[in-house]
Amino acid sequence: MSEFVKTYYNEQAEREWDRLNNPYNAVEMASTLWLIDRYFPGEGAVCDIGSGPGRYAIELLKRGYGVTLLELSEKELEIARVKIAEAGLAADGYICENAINLNKLRSESLDAALVMGPLYHLIDREQRSEVLRQTARILKPGGTAILSYINSWGTLKAGVLEFSETFRNSDDLYAYFDEQSLDAERGFTECYFTTPPKAIREIEEAGLELITYAGAESFLAGLAREVHRLYREDPLVYSNLLRAAAETCEAPQYRDATEHLHFVVRRCV
Repeated sequence: MSEFVKTYYNEQAEREWDRLNNPYNAVEMASTLWLIDRYFPGEGAVCDIGSGPGRYAIELLKRGYGVTLLELSEKELEIARVKIAEAGLAADGYICENAINLNKLRSESLDAALVMGPLYHLIDREQRSEVLRQTARILKPGGTAILSYINSWGTLKAGVLEFSETFRNSDDLYAYFDEQSLDAERGFTECYFTTPPKAIREIEEAGLELITYAGAESFLAGLAREVHRLYREDPLVYSNLLRAAAETCEAPQYRDATEHLHFVVRRCV
């Protein structure tokens, strides 16, 4: 990942901590925790690669895992240290490093891993493939990881409400039917969007076995405004929808049209 990405997350560090408090982004968190509880081993060592300010690391620590955080942004990693200490928890380690440099992690040392951001900030395919290969290396045989990508198809759907003005150029609209890489001028920073079939192919070519995949926003994808309204006006309905979205995040009829894809993979024995 480039200095553009590092600078972006250093500048947005506090906002990134608050991001999952947003009623719509909370759907992503609920779905991710559903997948962790369903597919991760009951105990063991986990590395949160691209940990950000530690929101998922805290949840893993609460579940009794030994957690190491690896994060590009030193400011986000410092927030993680503070928040983890405030929660009365202790991580196994903090590593400030680019995700393309996973050589600091020992081979076959982890029972599970989260790779929840790096793959959609690596616009070079070989760099993404290297992260995937290194993830396989550091997992124990049979170890599990959750890998995240931004989904072009789901972003197109969300864009109808959120940035439809960009579709005045039909080329920009049709770009979302396939993978695309955006530089820091066109994206929120350097970012890579892909489609479910292409992500699966990339993952399997790196030697990881696909267990399942999910859409982080499930059937609520693209409905951010309505989700916010329900959060304010009808908390019971919001709570029921949040739970149902998490529990159905793997459903084929929803997952391919979500903004974020979560691939649950296993290192082949």
